[in-house]
Amino acid sequence: MSFERSVDALIETVAGEVDAALGITATNARWSLHRYRPRARARSALHLDDVSGVPFLQDILGVEFYQLRTRVRAGDGDAYVAACPGRDDYEAYCRDRLGLGAPRFFQADPVGPAIEVAAACRHGRVRGELVDWAREVGDLVIHPYMGIDAVWELAEDLAREAGVGVEVLGPTPPATWFANDKAHVTELAQRLVAPVLGTPASVATVTATTPAAMSAALRELVLRHPKVALKMTRFASAMGNRVFDAAELRALDDAALDAVVRRYLRDKAWRPGQQVLVVRWIDMAPSPSTQLWIPPIGHGPPRLDGIYEQLLEGPERVFLGSIPSRFSPQAHRWMSDASLLVARVYQRLGYVGRCSFDFILDGDQPLFVECNGRWGGTSTPMHLVDRLFPGGRPAYRARDFVSRRWEGASFTALAEAIGDDLYDPRTGRGRFVLYNVGCLAFGKFDVIALGRDIDDATRALEGDLPALVG
Repeated sequence: MSFERSVDALIETVAGEVDAALGITATNARWSLHRYRPRARARSALHLDDVSGVPFLQDILGVEFYQLRTRVRAGDGDAYVAACPGRDDYEAYCRDRLGLGAPRFFQADPVGPAIEVAAACRHGRVRGELVDWAREVGDLVIHPYMGIDAVWELAEDLAREAGVGVEVLGPTPPATWFANDKAHVTELAQRLVAPVLGTPASVATVTATTPAAMSAALRELVLRHPKVALKMTRFASAMGNRVFDAAELRALDDAALDAVVRRYLRDKAWRPGQQVLVVRWIDMAPSPSTQLWIPPIGHGPPRLDGIYEQLLEGPERVFLGSIPSRFSPQAHRWMSDASLLVARVYQRLGYVGRCSFDFILDGDQPLFVECNGRWGGTSTPMHLVDRLFPGGRPAYRARDFVSRRWEGASFTALAEAIGDDLYDPRTGRGRFVLYNVGCLAFGKFDVIALGRDIDDATRALEGDLPALVG
């Protein structure tokens, strides 16, 4: 048997065993009518960034305003919806200056936490508005941030009431939860990637479901590693992590260590039986990510769209932004091959759409950290750059910018402060592209800096931009 055929067989075996254990395919049947099927004719898309499937995001200041990021995916004939007010000045910027088309905007009234956009769309005034729009445009696609149940239930509602076909350009809920679970990613790294690529694929990890098992795993790992961590399996960024110095844990007696574990579990709203990862922590390691697109099964293989360096801060490595990767060709090749192997398993389990994999570098060896089965802080600016530069990406950097000077300011005032340095696709002049500007309510916006190379983009972002708006 050829190497390629043996890899195909291993992927089929692993996917089949996962499916047999978790019943993903059987559960997918619940959503079969609304699963995405590519068509030759373009259909209108309803874009929404409902982040409620990610634990504890509701605690982030102003997170509801992040919903307006979805504007960068929308174009002519499309619509986007948010449970916060739109910004007419930013819409004009996207339409008239950036040339991103003229989609409709719908504002939903929250029925619970403001981040629950899909649930809000199923109630009140906006429900009727979306039904009327669906009848107007005909068969449509819902393109969500993440394939949570509420998005698929919205598809059912719109199809039934508008009498049109509605499909979801995203993973089924079972595939969504599988991909976003760090324990499953670690298992696929160990069972699939390591045998195929012949190298380690994840850090030393123990999966535990009781406080006693977590304490025992910490006792074992602190004998071999200078730092260790507890990690919840479905949290975004670093919100589920707690990092410990091994020497400090070694000095604790059993009761004190148990108290440390239980305090962490209480802080993270852990439920009995829920998996927690006990891992070796590699301090301040570079953290690349791969950005992928996964089409429906039968419509081509998963596609690698880019490899990025994540900009992280603090002991828990909080995400601040990203730049296109400058790691070695060997590391790029390994991460590409490894990501596509795991993505092929996802594809067989019903995953469709955007996803990314985070890694750390242990020396020169990349190791899996997690999958982000959704859009995110790297893929959103990447997609915007691709729309603005269809002939190929320039060098760029993307990150957030926070200043009390801009708290409550209008987008127009911010754009005027940047002036001629605001990028204009019509002339090719300017260095900065703005997005995620709903967060101006508390002095925050996101920006893409363009440059001749990464160093030039960095100088623009870290030096020139603060001089303009700081």
